[in-house]
Amino acid sequence: MTTLASGTTASDSVKDGLTRDALTVLQPGFPGTTAPDWLLRRLGEGLASVGLFGRNIASLEQLSSLTAQLRSERDDVLVAIDEEGGDVTRLEARTGSSFPGNHALGAVDDVDLTRAVAHELGRRLAECGVNLNWAPSADVNSNPSNPVIGVRSFGADPELVARHTAAYVTGLQSAGVAACTKHFPGHGDTAVDSHHALPRIDAEPTVLEQRELLPFRAAIAAGTRAVMSAHILVPTLDPDHPATLSLRVLTDLLRGRLGYDGLIVTDGMEMQAIAATYGIERGSVLAIAAGADAICVGGGLADDETVRRLRDALVGAVRSGELPEERLAEAAERVRGLAQWTASGAAAASEPAPASAGGVTRVDVGLVAARRALTVTGTDDFTPLTEAPYVALLTPVANIAVGDETPWGVGAELVRLLPGTETGGFAGEDVGDDVLNAAGARRIVVVVRDEHRHPWMAATLDTLLAARPDTVVVEMGVPQAPPRGALHIATHGAARVCGQAAAEVVAGA
Repeated sequence: MTTLASGTTASDSVKDGLTRDALTVLQPGFPGTTAPDWLLRRLGEGLASVGLFGRNIASLEQLSSLTAQLRSERDDVLVAIDEEGGDVTRLEARTGSSFPGNHALGAVDDVDLTRAVAHELGRRLAECGVNLNWAPSADVNSNPSNPVIGVRSFGADPELVARHTAAYVTGLQSAGVAACTKHFPGHGDTAVDSHHALPRIDAEPTVLEQRELLPFRAAIAAGTRAVMSAHILVPTLDPDHPATLSLRVLTDLLRGRLGYDGLIVTDGMEMQAIAATYGIERGSVLAIAAGADAICVGGGLADDETVRRLRDALVGAVRSGELPEERLAEAAERVRGLAQWTASGAAAASEPAPASAGGVTRVDVGLVAARRALTVTGTDDFTPLTEAPYVALLTPVANIAVGDETPWGVGAELVRLLPGTETGGFAGEDVGDDVLNAAGARRIVVVVRDEHRHPWMAATLDTLLAARPDTVVVEMGVPQAPPRGALHIATHGAARVCGQAAAEVVAGA
């Protein structure tokens, strides 16, 4: 057996390289607002990425300290975050986002504005030490009943989604933050949330080409540094495997036909579409074998045991011959390549900073975009409120991507504009009378989210408008239902700035 100068054997070196590669392809999460010892140890052993969630962020200053702590162990670590702006925010999970989400930007349909918003969001992430963003969503929201995409999509028109996806990628990466365009090959035409089960898209190849794939082609042309796979079954592409685990989807289609050569990241492996059908260990092995380069895990499983299990599953698969060692090495090399791109400063210099949109400064670009995104119906006969109203928040069950920790609505902003405003939350059947009793003689502002998907919301509005025709309706989801009420405001998303923009209309500010 060959002995190396360091005293280790060649087989030891191979073993260490294999273990490092297995760690390198993982993107785990962790608990708390400081890095635990086990995570720092794994960074020293070869882990190259970490994922951040709302639980890891208390303030921008704390986040900067956390990323500095991570880089003290590994200076080129990829620090990833799920920061779409709009409804899905980790940076401002406790307050609501300063940026409207994709649906609002699509409603405005100004690619310069989208680019400016993405650049400013990226600048704030980079300032805090985050260099990989699991965004934007390039899904075409062609199914109005979609429970997980909705306002996370730029819209239902593939060409609109394509041009705004490209603008978002360009803006984000001009700030030095790698974009991760998702959810390939497109999660828009689903009626099932892949956090809970495996969705299926029964679309013909020509439809997929003209609808789902168009935005991803645009993202690739714009230079997206990463693409995230979807846990969805598309039988016309692969009748047996969800996209994340499909050689036909990730290697033949994404790498081959679309010519993409960047990092492929999986969606969260603990999502039930994978965890309940394959298990996270086998799912991770199959994903790397299919062409994925990085395994995202940590939204629900955020401990060292998970990292160890996935590392050992990958190493074991190589040793058993199930996973080619060169495929794992190739995946690890792509991770290191992206880490080098972000660490070298090439990222910030790769694209010029976008020009301001219509003279908007970087400080107020989010609020300006939210104001422009409003669709207001009924203004001819509406007089802005001058007395404190009662705000009824009709609250659906939040999907896991959005979470239930982020506040939404218009109540907080109306309190500022009309002191004395009160807000009550309502959910379920037959709550219309409860709202009327709580409001008393006060003017009612009712806030809904995807009225068209929730019959109980529509029924509640029927009750309120029959009894109080002067009720103001604010729709903060996809405005699919016909507008109604004395005034109807569609915000195209529930970000904090969307609520502020709507409150300004209600109060005439």
